[in-house]
Amino acid sequence: MIIREATAGDWPQIWPFWHRIVAAAETYAWDPDTSEEAARVLWMNPAKRVFVAEDETGAVVASAYLTPNYAGPAARIANAGFMVDPDRSGRGHGRALAEHLLTAAAAEGYRGMVFNAVVETNPAVALWTSLGFTILGTVPDAFEHPRHGRVGLHVMYRAL
Repeated sequence: MIIREATAGDWPQIWPFWHRIVAAAETYAWDPDTSEEAARVLWMNPAKRVFVAEDETGAVVASAYLTPNYAGPAARIANAGFMVDPDRSGRGHGRALAEHLLTAAAAEGYRGMVFNAVVETNPAVALWTSLGFTILGTVPDAFEHPRHGRVGLHVMYRAL
């Protein structure tokens, strides 16, 4: 697997799994009806450092971004978003991309990383915990899950 910085030309490979994941409304607190153009602006925003993971065929199978979570004096706390093509989940792409971003964030001088809204039923909670993230708190009943009803949103943090 190759992990590299994304280019504008990667978006056509990211969009299908981005759309599928967000439209499912199970793991992201983004509008399931987000248009492709709005999604591209949201994910590929120049203020974010965006990465992709490619499989052995060169296909983009996952993407992630790294950005400051706050501004000004708190800008050394990072935020990130991760998406793995659901057809390729369980193969280590998410873990490899997460480890890559944690290393990149530390190299850029970030002191920690925070996730603001991790759906508590998201299988990635186990991944984040295994990588040293802790749950700082949970906003109860904050997310309308299509199968589980109202569930909480975790705020997760890890020092770098």
